[in-house]
Amino acid sequence: MTATRTRLERTDQYIGGAWTPSRSGEAIEVINPATEEAIGSVPAGTAEEVDDAVTAARAAFDAWSVTPKAERVAVLRAIAAGLQERSAEIAEIIASEMGSPLWMATGVQAGLAPMSFTVAADVLESFEFESALGPSTIVKEAVGVVGCITPWNYPLHQICCKVAPALAAGCTVVVKPSEVAPLSAYILAEVVEAAGVPAGVFNMVQGTGPVVGEAIAAHPDVDMVSFTGSTRAGRRVSELASQTVKRVALELGGKSANIILRDADLEQAVTSGVGACYANSGQTCSALTRMLVPRESLAQAEEIAKRVAETYTIGDPFAEGTKLGPVVSSTQLQRVRELIEQGVVEGAKLVTGGGDTPEDLPAGYFVKPTVFSEVTTEMTIAQQEIFGPVLSILPYDDEDEAVRIANDSIYGLAGGVWSGDRKHAEAVAKRIRTGQVQINGGQYNPLAPFGGYKQSGLGREWGPFGFEEFLEVKALL
Repeated sequence: MTATRTRLERTDQYIGGAWTPSRSGEAIEVINPATEEAIGSVPAGTAEEVDDAVTAARAAFDAWSVTPKAERVAVLRAIAAGLQERSAEIAEIIASEMGSPLWMATGVQAGLAPMSFTVAADVLESFEFESALGPSTIVKEAVGVVGCITPWNYPLHQICCKVAPALAAGCTVVVKPSEVAPLSAYILAEVVEAAGVPAGVFNMVQGTGPVVGEAIAAHPDVDMVSFTGSTRAGRRVSELASQTVKRVALELGGKSANIILRDADLEQAVTSGVGACYANSGQTCSALTRMLVPRESLAQAEEIAKRVAETYTIGDPFAEGTKLGPVVSSTQLQRVRELIEQGVVEGAKLVTGGGDTPEDLPAGYFVKPTVFSEVTTEMTIAQQEIFGPVLSILPYDDEDEAVRIANDSIYGLAGGVWSGDRKHAEAVAKRIRTGQVQINGGQYNPLAPFGGYKQSGLGREWGPFGFEEFLEVKALL
């Protein structure tokens, strides 16, 4: 496996506009999932450091929240430019720390980070903070100090899509990156510093969820927590935040259904659907992991899915031709393999792949691209989020049944509908209880709201809807 850089040892937090040695003196090792080798470390932060960061954010809030809109726009655009300048470095780090293939780390992981700041600047530029409602004036203003707790699967993007609109709205932030893939976050902090963001507006405390994350969620001077991660962890954040009745935005798990209707182009829909499941090695909360096909087309769908899945070359994220990198950790590898085995035990048809170790890959947390068929809704693999390259194909007899299957989930994050008639697809999509639905593959839209129904979360991210999550509403009567 290719090593991209020397080991990165970081012992500092970014608090109050300064790089501060961590108080704990303890380190968290960062493991390259493709080689199982340590590539760096970050400090194991403390609750006291969270308190320092929140204090700095609180002190900076009054001035930042009333900073003229044009000045905040200029800062956001400067951060976007700084991230763009360092995109190659960002891509290399993310390919190393979480295993995303370099082509995806470059185009998606590194590409989305500056986009978040550009979109936030665009939204802010045209946003009106005051409006008339009858005889009253409605004022929208920053919610306050925001704690941003982020995951490892899109490690920098998930920070940026919270921090950018929060800063645009006039909030100050305390960020806790995932300890599994924390290195790219240092680049953002460096870019923020270079962009001239006032001290205390942006703070970063590295550490674990049970220590740093819980301290942020419970802190009485944090006005809002924006969390992305598992539904289990989201419930814990909500529990802690409820003690001080703070606002909570949650983007949690998903088990999204991709309905292929009878009038769809089956070859195109299945081919696209495999990709929509396997992106980022299946480690995407909105991945379309359940493919619903007409029962009479099941055998043909299996054949197409098998053929397409077997083109997904697994291996070194830096090697040309690699489509799938590893899953992020040994813990994740074990979980994915256990769920694959559970699928076999419960009677699903293993079309291709499986939980055994891929050939010619003696190291790394690799999972074969896997397809199950003849899956039924009560099976574990149809209900639990796997977070690996595992596709489940479920047959249906009519559209009403397809909609029932799609909605038979505790989750409601995303989905897909394929049809030869867009209006037909939209009619079915409106019946699916999820925050987003792709029509015939859809197109990424950074302005469209992203978030879930049910246990997939609360609130929305991206674009104007994500911006308004960070605003309070006041009526002047």
